[in-house]
Amino acid sequence: MEQKTRTLTLTEEEFVYPGNRACAGCGLGIVYRTALKALGKNTILVVPPSCLTVLQGLYPIAATKLPCVNVTFASTGAAASGVRAAMRALKKENMNVVAFAGDGGTGDIGIQALSGACERGEDILYICYDNEAYMNTGVQRSGTTPQGVVTTTTPIKGKTQLKKDVPSIVAAHRIPYLATASAAYPLDLFDKVKKAISIKGPKYIHVHTPCPPGWGFDTRYTVKVGKLAVETGLFDLYEKDAEGFRLTDASLRLSGKPRKPVTDYFNTQGRFKSLPETMVADIQKDVDLKWAGYC
Repeated sequence: MEQKTRTLTLTEEEFVYPGNRACAGCGLGIVYRTALKALGKNTILVVPPSCLTVLQGLYPIAATKLPCVNVTFASTGAAASGVRAAMRALKKENMNVVAFAGDGGTGDIGIQALSGACERGEDILYICYDNEAYMNTGVQRSGTTPQGVVTTTTPIKGKTQLKKDVPSIVAAHRIPYLATASAAYPLDLFDKVKKAISIKGPKYIHVHTPCPPGWGFDTRYTVKVGKLAVETGLFDLYEKDAEGFRLTDASLRLSGKPRKPVTDYFNTQGRFKSLPETMVADIQKDVDLKWAGYC
């Protein structure tokens, strides 16, 4: 697998105002600012209850310059489909219709509407920012919370179940474009959003998004923690389209090379404090096996 040379550059125009209600060090702030630069002004956003509704603010206050439709938790995919139908009726096919939801609103509460939109072939882009718990309502575990993580609903031994692989679930719908990205690698995210909106049909991007208060690390280490998830091989950067599957950016550079041990990532966060050594060893074994298939 060869590294492709970047030809795109970030735009100077900003679509998120500097004053907003995000927490200090919020990974979503990086993701949102970067994605909106790639999307541009011809964009309508569809957002369910989430950290993003806090970041943006509620009517009549808004931290974004783009129109946004706030919808119910379970209806994001369906609401985005409705907005796309409205754009067709108004003959405004050049508008980007983008659902922007958290992991709870995507992999748990909203998965049926997302699945329906993919199955119908709706021309929308769905971006899931995965901070691996219900952060906006008090750090409750979600389907994408990793195994062993301590949350307010798994306070003693941590979550016992494995992390739900939402990208693989979406990939099973055989949509035209699917990718993973990370807040710690904004240029990779920018490229993928640009590519996604150039393709007709349903597109999905799953973004690993560190959360300082929910994960238990200092606000200055958001990018460092995000990079460690990739450098240890726990979170892979890739895309799938008509040409097939390929690793991208930092994950591509890791292919065939030594990775950092998963403990380097776990030790940076308080949420892994109850992780037993036996589980750490099992996780490392699973990561090694996964990467053996990439090399």
